[in-house]
Amino acid sequence: MSAFGTKWIAQFVCCCAIAGLSSPPSPAWQSAKAAAGKRLYVEPFTTKTPPEGLREDLIAELSKLSSVSLVSVESGADAILGGGGEIWIKGYRSLNPRSGRLPSHGTPVYGGYLSVELRNTRGETLWSYLATPETAGEDVSKNLAKRIAKHLEAALQQEEAPPRSASSPQPATVLKGAGATFPYPVYSKWLTNYRRENPNVDIAYDPVGSEAGIRRLLAGNVDFGASDNPQAIREISPADESQYLLFPSVVGAVVPIVNLPGLSSDFSFTPEALAGIYLGKITKWNDPILRQANKGIHLPDLDILVVHRADGSGTSYAWTDFLSKTVPGWNAQVGSGLAPKWPVGRAANGNEGVASLVKEMGGAIGYVEYIYALQHHLSFGKVRNRAGEFVAASLESIAAAVNHAAPMDADFKISIVNAPGAGAYPIASFTWLVIPAHIADQTKRNAIAGFLKWMLGPGQTQSAALGYLALPKDLAGREEAAIGGIH
Repeated sequence: MSAFGTKWIAQFVCCCAIAGLSSPPSPAWQSAKAAAGKRLYVEPFTTKTPPEGLREDLIAELSKLSSVSLVSVESGADAILGGGGEIWIKGYRSLNPRSGRLPSHGTPVYGGYLSVELRNTRGETLWSYLATPETAGEDVSKNLAKRIAKHLEAALQQEEAPPRSASSPQPATVLKGAGATFPYPVYSKWLTNYRRENPNVDIAYDPVGSEAGIRRLLAGNVDFGASDNPQAIREISPADESQYLLFPSVVGAVVPIVNLPGLSSDFSFTPEALAGIYLGKITKWNDPILRQANKGIHLPDLDILVVHRADGSGTSYAWTDFLSKTVPGWNAQVGSGLAPKWPVGRAANGNEGVASLVKEMGGAIGYVEYIYALQHHLSFGKVRNRAGEFVAASLESIAAAVNHAAPMDADFKISIVNAPGAGAYPIASFTWLVIPAHIADQTKRNAIAGFLKWMLGPGQTQSAALGYLALPKDLAGREEAAIGGIH
């Protein structure tokens, strides 16, 4: 991860949620309404390369809202809106796309992300959002400002969440966890914030990959594990499955990342193309199958360099689960799982390792969690969904996948890849904390229960800036009730 990305994770977080699996996607359901009708101050944005006039454009858009009043100094505010990230020009759209040459000027195409959070005067997150540039041609600052104001206004109209209960005092406790790299950015932020609010509880998390983390849990070397595969215990040690409880933490997306020099247009993949690449059957970027889905884009006569995970990985599970459900013949050759036997490609450890390796090699393709693509300035492709649309990962498209997925079982195990419905991103996934059902040490048992309750409340408001969708309210409520099953 870049130094800027690490610094940003330590500084800013956001929330995004939907009202329920059967409700339309909404960017927030938490306590944004607590700021409605109150005085709002807009901070300067700490973007590495800020779009010119962003703060001024946002103030202009917010001034149109009747739900807040703007003030010019922070000391006079009831709530503060701020954030940061990085916006860059990733290329230019030529006026003559048939020229075959990479344009050095023309309509700029922007990449990047902007994380926004609304905080009260105590520094608690009330609402937040992750905005990414959407259109070429329009002023990027005005585009971002309009969307941020639109989503904030929608959040202010949502039902206000009940007040948070104060954390119970805990004896000095040290907890250890290990597992998935997919949710590591948000877990890192959660643990920092939880320790700040509960200084007697120190929780360490080692992002070693889903398989290694679950094996540590089974061996008794950590207090909890984490995986993006709800069947991880069954795959590794079926006899132990009944001894552990799963708690969904957030929802994320796995995206195909590419390093094609000069690529500025959106790249599109069919499931068949992704399978062909990872089976070693499609070896050139100008292959007819890729050209068919990317008409009007100049594709080079360049070898495809395939990158996959070296470690047992829940991200690999989500990736192969999608291909297993969409491409006939994939199961017979690779199948789905934490550590599939890849027929081709170079291996890298963790989402961070895959992102770094793809960034280093021209012509490379890999798969990572959404935020890793943004932080590494990598292009990530649209993927054809079940409805036949080519959809890019975003908070809205992840929400659409959750919204159209089948109901979650009582044990909280579900795959939402290839969800039906318009606008659904097809490689979305819940990620889970794996907790022993029996914890003999009462102090540790109480500490884990306390953290889980915090995760399902305040923790959910700290997810969207890092590209994760907060849990639906009804699911979070069911999980809180399930905490009582830890004994």
